[in-house]
Amino acid sequence: MAHAAPIDEDMMTPPRGYEEGAGVYNEKLGMWVFLGSEVMFFTALIGAYIILRVAHPVSWKPPGEVLNVSLTAVNTFLLICSSVTMVKAFAAIQDGNLAGLKRWLIATVLIGAAFVGVQVYEYMHLIDKGFVPSEGLYGSTFYTMTGFHGFHVAMGVICLMFVTWKAFQGKYTAADHRGVEVVGLYWHFVDLVWIILFTIVYLI
Repeated sequence: MAHAAPIDEDMMTPPRGYEEGAGVYNEKLGMWVFLGSEVMFFTALIGAYIILRVAHPVSWKPPGEVLNVSLTAVNTFLLICSSVTMVKAFAAIQDGNLAGLKRWLIATVLIGAAFVGVQVYEYMHLIDKGFVPSEGLYGSTFYTMTGFHGFHVAMGVICLMFVTWKAFQGKYTAADHRGVEVVGLYWHFVDLVWIILFTIVYLI
């Protein structure tokens, strides 16, 4: 009678850091859960904005009359470019290219910081023109949505700086680059949210 081959217990043990049954490591699963809550948060903000705008159309002015659409369009392009550099950074470390990872992460940090800087400049310009958060429904909803998003981008830049620092410490390899992937998921999310906000607030 043939005997069954012995079972290799190591093959049955999930890799360290992976959530059993989920097929992903804990940090990535945690980020997906966090992003799920963020989707609900921004959906509520955008939904409230749309409802208020439809219910009180006289409170809104054409975007180009108040907002600097051209400047924000350029800023939007910058943020989209930062998603490209983030993809390049992730691809570099997947290939074990630490130098490429550091180079593309630095580019992402600089572009993200530039986006925040341009948004601060836009706020200062709008406030000088008298368009402040207390300027009725339009002003309050505009600053609430774009302000919360700007805060998320600023936090993303800080996280990217931390990941970049770890990259310069040689903490990431082709076999283990979880930090890069997790922060990349967050960064792509804030980029996608901004494209939606830009379309609704600045173009419609």
